[in-house]
Amino acid sequence: MQPEVTRATARMANGKAVDIYRPSARGGPDPLPAVLIWHGIGPDERDVLRPVAEAVAAGGTVVFAPDWRSDAPDRGRAHLLDSLEFVRKEAAAHGADADRLVVAGWSAGAGAAVGLMTRPDLFDTPRPTAVVGIAGRYDVPARTTGTAPLDDIVAHAPEAAPVHLVHGTEDELDVTHSRVFAEALAARSWPVRLVEPVSDHAGVVMSEYDAVVGRCVPSASERARLGGEATVEAILSAASGLRA
Repeated sequence: MQPEVTRATARMANGKAVDIYRPSARGGPDPLPAVLIWHGIGPDERDVLRPVAEAVAAGGTVVFAPDWRSDAPDRGRAHLLDSLEFVRKEAAAHGADADRLVVAGWSAGAGAAVGLMTRPDLFDTPRPTAVVGIAGRYDVPARTTGTAPLDDIVAHAPEAAPVHLVHGTEDELDVTHSRVFAEALAARSWPVRLVEPVSDHAGVVMSEYDAVVGRCVPSASERARLGGEATVEAILSAASGLRA
Protein backbone atom coordinates (compact mmCIF):
# COMPACT_ATOMS: atom_id res chain seq x y z
CA MET A 1 0.00 0.00 0.00
CA GLN A 2 1.34 3.43 -0.96
CA PRO A 3 2.08 5.70 2.02
CA GLU A 4 -0.35 8.57 2.54
CA VAL A 5 0.61 11.96 1.15
CA THR A 6 -0.58 15.41 2.12
CA ARG A 7 -0.98 18.27 -0.34
CA ALA A 8 -0.91 21.97 0.42
CA THR A 9 -1.05 24.92 -1.95
CA ALA A 10 1.03 28.08 -1.58
CA ARG A 11 1.47 31.23 -3.64
CA MET A 12 4.79 32.38 -4.97
CA ALA A 13 5.77 36.05 -5.02
CA ASN A 14 4.59 36.28 -8.64
CA GLY A 15 1.11 35.07 -7.65
CA LYS A 16 1.47 31.64 -9.23
CA ALA A 17 0.22 28.65 -7.28
CA VAL A 18 2.48 25.78 -6.26
CA ASP A 19 1.26 22.48 -4.84
CA ILE A 20 3.47 20.93 -2.17
CA TYR A 21 3.28 17.17 -1.59
CA ARG A 22 4.91 15.39 1.33
CA PRO A 23 4.56 12.04 3.13
CA SER A 24 2.03 12.16 5.93
CA ALA A 25 4.35 10.15 8.20
CA ARG A 26 8.01 11.02 8.55
CA GLY A 27 10.63 8.35 9.20
CA GLY A 28 12.96 10.63 11.15
CA PRO A 29 14.02 14.21 11.87
CA ASP A 30 16.27 14.67 8.84
CA PRO A 31 14.94 16.73 5.92
CA LEU A 32 13.83 14.88 2.81
CA PRO A 33 15.12 15.42 -0.72
CA ALA A 34 13.30 18.19 -2.58
CA VAL A 35 11.80 17.67 -6.04
CA LEU A 36 10.66 20.54 -8.26
CA ILE A 37 8.57 19.31 -11.19
CA TRP A 38 7.47 21.44 -14.15
CA HIS A 39 4.43 20.69 -16.31
CA GLY A 40 4.31 20.99 -20.09
CA ILE A 41 3.21 23.64 -22.56
CA GLY A 42 -0.40 23.97 -21.34
CA PRO A 43 -0.56 27.18 -19.29
CA ASP A 44 -1.02 26.71 -15.53
CA GLU A 45 -1.52 22.94 -15.63
CA ARG A 46 0.24 21.85 -12.45
CA ASP A 47 -2.72 19.57 -11.67
CA VAL A 48 -1.76 17.32 -14.61
CA LEU A 49 1.26 16.23 -12.59
CA ARG A 50 -0.65 15.37 -9.43
CA PRO A 51 -0.53 11.55 -9.86
CA VAL A 52 3.23 11.58 -10.43
CA ALA A 53 3.83 14.13 -7.66
CA GLU A 54 1.87 12.05 -5.15
CA ALA A 55 3.76 8.88 -6.05
CA VAL A 56 7.15 10.60 -5.83
CA ALA A 57 6.27 12.13 -2.46
CA ALA A 58 5.14 8.73 -1.21
CA GLY A 59 8.62 7.49 -2.07
CA GLY A 60 10.13 9.79 0.54
CA THR A 61 10.52 13.26 -0.95
CA VAL A 62 8.87 16.67 -0.78
CA VAL A 63 7.53 17.62 -4.21
CA PHE A 64 6.84 21.15 -5.44
CA ALA A 65 4.61 21.40 -8.54
CA PRO A 66 4.14 25.02 -9.68
CA ASP A 67 2.05 26.65 -12.36
CA TRP A 68 3.81 28.49 -15.17
CA ARG A 69 2.68 29.98 -18.45
CA SER A 70 4.34 29.01 -21.70
CA ASP A 71 2.45 31.81 -23.46
CA ALA A 72 4.10 34.56 -21.41
CA PRO A 73 6.24 37.02 -23.42
CA ASP A 74 9.41 35.32 -22.14
CA ARG A 75 7.99 31.83 -22.89
CA GLY A 76 7.66 31.15 -19.16
CA ARG A 77 11.27 31.69 -18.13
CA ALA A 78 10.55 34.02 -15.21
CA HIS A 79 7.82 31.76 -13.82
CA LEU A 80 10.09 28.74 -13.98
CA LEU A 81 13.02 30.48 -12.33
CA ASP A 82 10.72 32.02 -9.71
CA SER A 83 9.62 28.51 -8.74
CA LEU A 84 13.25 27.44 -8.44
CA GLU A 85 13.93 30.36 -6.11
CA PHE A 86 10.78 29.56 -4.13
CA VAL A 87 11.98 26.02 -3.46
CA ARG A 88 15.45 27.23 -2.51
CA LYS A 89 13.94 29.60 0.08
CA GLU A 90 10.98 27.55 1.33
CA ALA A 91 12.22 23.95 1.22
CA ALA A 92 13.27 23.85 4.88
CA ALA A 93 9.87 25.10 6.04
CA HIS A 94 8.30 22.05 4.40
CA GLY A 95 10.80 19.51 5.70
CA ALA A 96 12.92 19.41 2.54
CA ASP A 97 16.62 19.91 1.88
CA ALA A 98 17.27 22.51 -0.83
CA ASP A 99 20.82 21.18 -1.17
CA ARG A 100 19.37 17.87 -2.37
CA LEU A 101 17.18 19.28 -5.11
CA VAL A 102 16.08 17.37 -8.20
CA VAL A 103 14.41 19.36 -10.98
CA ALA A 104 12.20 17.36 -13.32
CA GLY A 105 10.21 18.55 -16.32
CA TRP A 106 7.69 17.01 -18.69
CA SER A 107 7.39 17.87 -22.38
CA ALA A 108 8.20 21.60 -22.70
CA GLY A 109 9.33 21.44 -19.08
CA ALA A 110 11.93 18.79 -19.87
CA GLY A 111 14.28 21.03 -21.82
CA ALA A 112 13.77 23.75 -19.23
CA ALA A 113 14.93 21.39 -16.47
CA VAL A 114 17.90 20.06 -18.41
CA GLY A 115 18.95 23.61 -19.28
CA LEU A 116 19.79 24.19 -15.61
CA MET A 117 22.58 21.64 -16.04
CA THR A 118 23.80 22.54 -19.51
CA ARG A 119 23.99 26.32 -18.92
CA PRO A 120 24.73 26.79 -15.21
CA ASP A 121 26.52 30.02 -16.06
CA LEU A 122 23.15 31.70 -16.67
CA PHE A 123 21.84 31.22 -13.12
CA ASP A 124 22.78 32.66 -9.75
CA THR A 125 21.64 29.61 -7.78
CA PRO A 126 23.55 26.32 -7.45
CA ARG A 127 22.81 23.60 -9.96
CA PRO A 128 20.37 20.90 -8.85
CA THR A 129 21.72 17.58 -7.62
CA ALA A 130 20.25 15.99 -10.77
CA VAL A 131 17.67 16.69 -13.45
CA VAL A 132 15.02 14.48 -15.03
CA GLY A 133 13.79 15.12 -18.58
CA ILE A 134 10.44 13.48 -19.32
CA ALA A 135 9.30 13.15 -22.94
CA GLY A 136 11.21 16.20 -24.10
CA ARG A 137 13.09 17.68 -27.03
CA TYR A 138 16.61 18.91 -26.51
CA ASP A 139 17.40 20.25 -29.97
CA VAL A 140 15.22 23.37 -29.54
CA PRO A 141 15.75 26.36 -27.23
CA ALA A 142 14.98 25.56 -23.60
CA ARG A 143 12.63 27.96 -21.87
CA THR A 144 15.09 28.59 -19.06
CA THR A 145 18.10 29.32 -21.27
CA GLY A 146 16.96 30.32 -24.76
CA THR A 147 19.43 27.85 -26.23
CA ALA A 148 19.22 24.18 -27.15
CA PRO A 149 20.68 21.79 -24.54
CA LEU A 150 22.02 19.59 -27.33
CA ASP A 151 24.07 22.53 -28.61
CA ASP A 152 25.10 23.72 -25.16
CA ILE A 153 26.92 20.56 -24.14
CA VAL A 154 29.17 21.08 -27.15
CA ALA A 155 29.54 24.85 -27.12
CA HIS A 156 29.87 25.44 -23.39
CA ALA A 157 31.25 22.16 -22.03
CA PRO A 158 29.91 22.54 -18.46
CA GLU A 159 30.97 20.13 -15.75
CA ALA A 160 29.17 16.81 -16.10
CA ALA A 161 26.20 16.23 -13.80
CA PRO A 162 23.55 13.46 -13.58
CA VAL A 163 20.78 13.54 -16.19
CA HIS A 164 17.91 11.03 -16.12
CA LEU A 165 15.67 10.76 -19.18
CA VAL A 166 12.30 9.05 -19.66
CA HIS A 167 10.63 8.79 -23.06
CA GLY A 168 7.83 6.45 -24.15
CA THR A 169 8.39 4.28 -27.21
CA GLU A 170 4.88 5.15 -28.45
CA ASP A 171 5.23 8.90 -27.97
CA GLU A 172 4.16 11.02 -30.94
CA LEU A 173 7.15 13.20 -30.00
CA ASP A 174 9.60 10.61 -31.25
CA VAL A 175 11.78 8.87 -28.67
CA THR A 176 14.72 9.54 -31.00
CA HIS A 177 14.95 13.04 -29.51
CA SER A 178 15.91 11.59 -26.13
CA ARG A 179 18.13 8.92 -27.65
CA VAL A 180 20.19 11.46 -29.57
CA PHE A 181 20.57 13.64 -26.49
CA ALA A 182 21.53 10.68 -24.29
CA GLU A 183 24.16 9.61 -26.82
CA ALA A 184 25.59 13.13 -26.97
CA LEU A 185 25.83 13.31 -23.18
CA ALA A 186 27.44 9.88 -22.91
CA ALA A 187 29.98 10.81 -25.60
CA ARG A 188 31.13 13.63 -23.32
CA SER A 189 31.25 11.40 -20.21
CA TRP A 190 28.09 12.81 -18.63
CA PRO A 191 26.28 10.38 -16.31
CA VAL A 192 23.05 9.77 -18.23
CA ARG A 193 20.32 7.16 -18.08
CA LEU A 194 17.50 6.81 -20.59
CA VAL A 195 14.46 4.66 -19.80
CA GLU A 196 11.98 3.85 -22.58
CA PRO A 197 8.68 2.49 -21.24
CA VAL A 198 5.96 1.24 -23.59
CA SER A 199 3.97 4.43 -23.19
CA ASP A 200 3.01 7.64 -24.98
CA HIS A 201 3.44 11.35 -24.36
CA ALA A 202 0.73 11.64 -21.73
CA GLY A 203 1.20 8.17 -20.28
CA VAL A 204 4.62 8.97 -18.83
CA VAL A 205 2.88 11.30 -16.37
CA MET A 206 0.08 8.84 -15.61
CA SER A 207 -2.45 10.60 -17.81
CA GLU A 208 -4.14 10.59 -21.20
CA TYR A 209 -5.29 13.38 -23.47
CA ASP A 210 -9.02 14.10 -23.29
CA ALA A 211 -10.14 15.84 -26.49
CA VAL A 212 -13.43 16.91 -24.89
CA VAL A 213 -11.78 19.02 -22.20
CA GLY A 214 -8.70 19.75 -24.31
CA ARG A 215 -6.13 18.68 -21.74
CA CYS A 216 -4.57 15.67 -20.07
CA VAL A 217 -6.47 13.91 -17.30
CA PRO A 218 -5.43 11.09 -14.92
CA SER A 219 -5.57 7.62 -16.44
CA ALA A 220 -5.44 4.05 -15.19
CA SER A 221 -4.55 2.63 -18.61
CA GLU A 222 -1.66 0.21 -19.06
CA ARG A 223 0.32 2.88 -20.92
CA ALA A 224 -0.14 5.27 -18.03
CA ARG A 225 0.85 2.63 -15.50
CA LEU A 226 4.02 1.64 -17.33
CA GLY A 227 4.97 5.19 -18.20
CA GLY A 228 4.19 6.54 -14.77
CA GLU A 229 6.17 3.84 -13.00
CA ALA A 230 9.22 4.62 -15.16
CA THR A 231 8.96 8.35 -14.45
CA VAL A 232 8.50 7.92 -10.70
CA GLU A 233 11.42 5.49 -10.52
CA ALA A 234 13.67 7.89 -12.45
CA ILE A 235 12.85 10.83 -10.17
CA LEU A 236 13.31 8.79 -7.00
CA SER A 237 16.62 7.41 -8.29
CA ALA A 238 17.79 10.95 -8.95
CA ALA A 239 16.61 12.07 -5.51
CA SER A 240 18.39 9.20 -3.79
CA GLY A 241 21.68 10.34 -5.25
CA LEU A 242 22.06 7.39 -7.60
CA ARG A 243 24.12 8.35 -10.62
CA ALA A 244 22.36 8.15 -13.95
